[in-house]
Amino acid sequence: MTAPDDLSRRGMLVKLGILFNGVVGAILAAPIVRYALSPVIRERRQARESWLSLGPLDKFPAGQTRLATYRSPAADPSDGETANIPCWVRHVDGDKFQVFAINCAHLGCPVRWFPQSGLFMCPCHGGVYYSDGSRASGPPERGLFEYSYKVEQGSLLIQPGEMPTPGAPTARLINISAGRPACG
Repeated sequence: MTAPDDLSRRGMLVKLGILFNGVVGAILAAPIVRYALSPVIRERRQARESWLSLGPLDKFPAGQTRLATYRSPAADPSDGETANIPCWVRHVDGDKFQVFAINCAHLGCPVRWFPQSGLFMCPCHGGVYYSDGSRASGPPERGLFEYSYKVEQGSLLIQPGEMPTPGAPTARLINISAGRPACG
């Protein structure tokens, strides 16, 4: 016979089961709690409010278009290379620049710059853009997306903001010549 203060095998296994379930529950709850509290825990500036440097002005010679990269302001250290975002920088003249998103306005494929022809070309569906980012031909209905920029202390800064997604719902497209929705 066991004394009433002694722990039976069944009682011990119940307590171990409760302890094990508590540990597993805490492990599973940690990411959920972190997600729910992330706006409070992390004090990050919004991407649309921050200005990011692309480098010194001498990195972008006048009259040329160069590829540059910036690190996404919303990136975590675990994002690695995927947080580095490329863009095309066109130095028009003096302090006048154009900074384009690398993605085609049709379906988001990365466009390439061809200095021989002075055109951006999309390898996916044949979209072509002039050097100023405006649409030349192909399926895109608009020019390349353009970043806001400023020159400060000899450095080119961009405001990545929230870039619009390619395409638009058909009902919101406007037939410019008729002044009415394209589907009606």
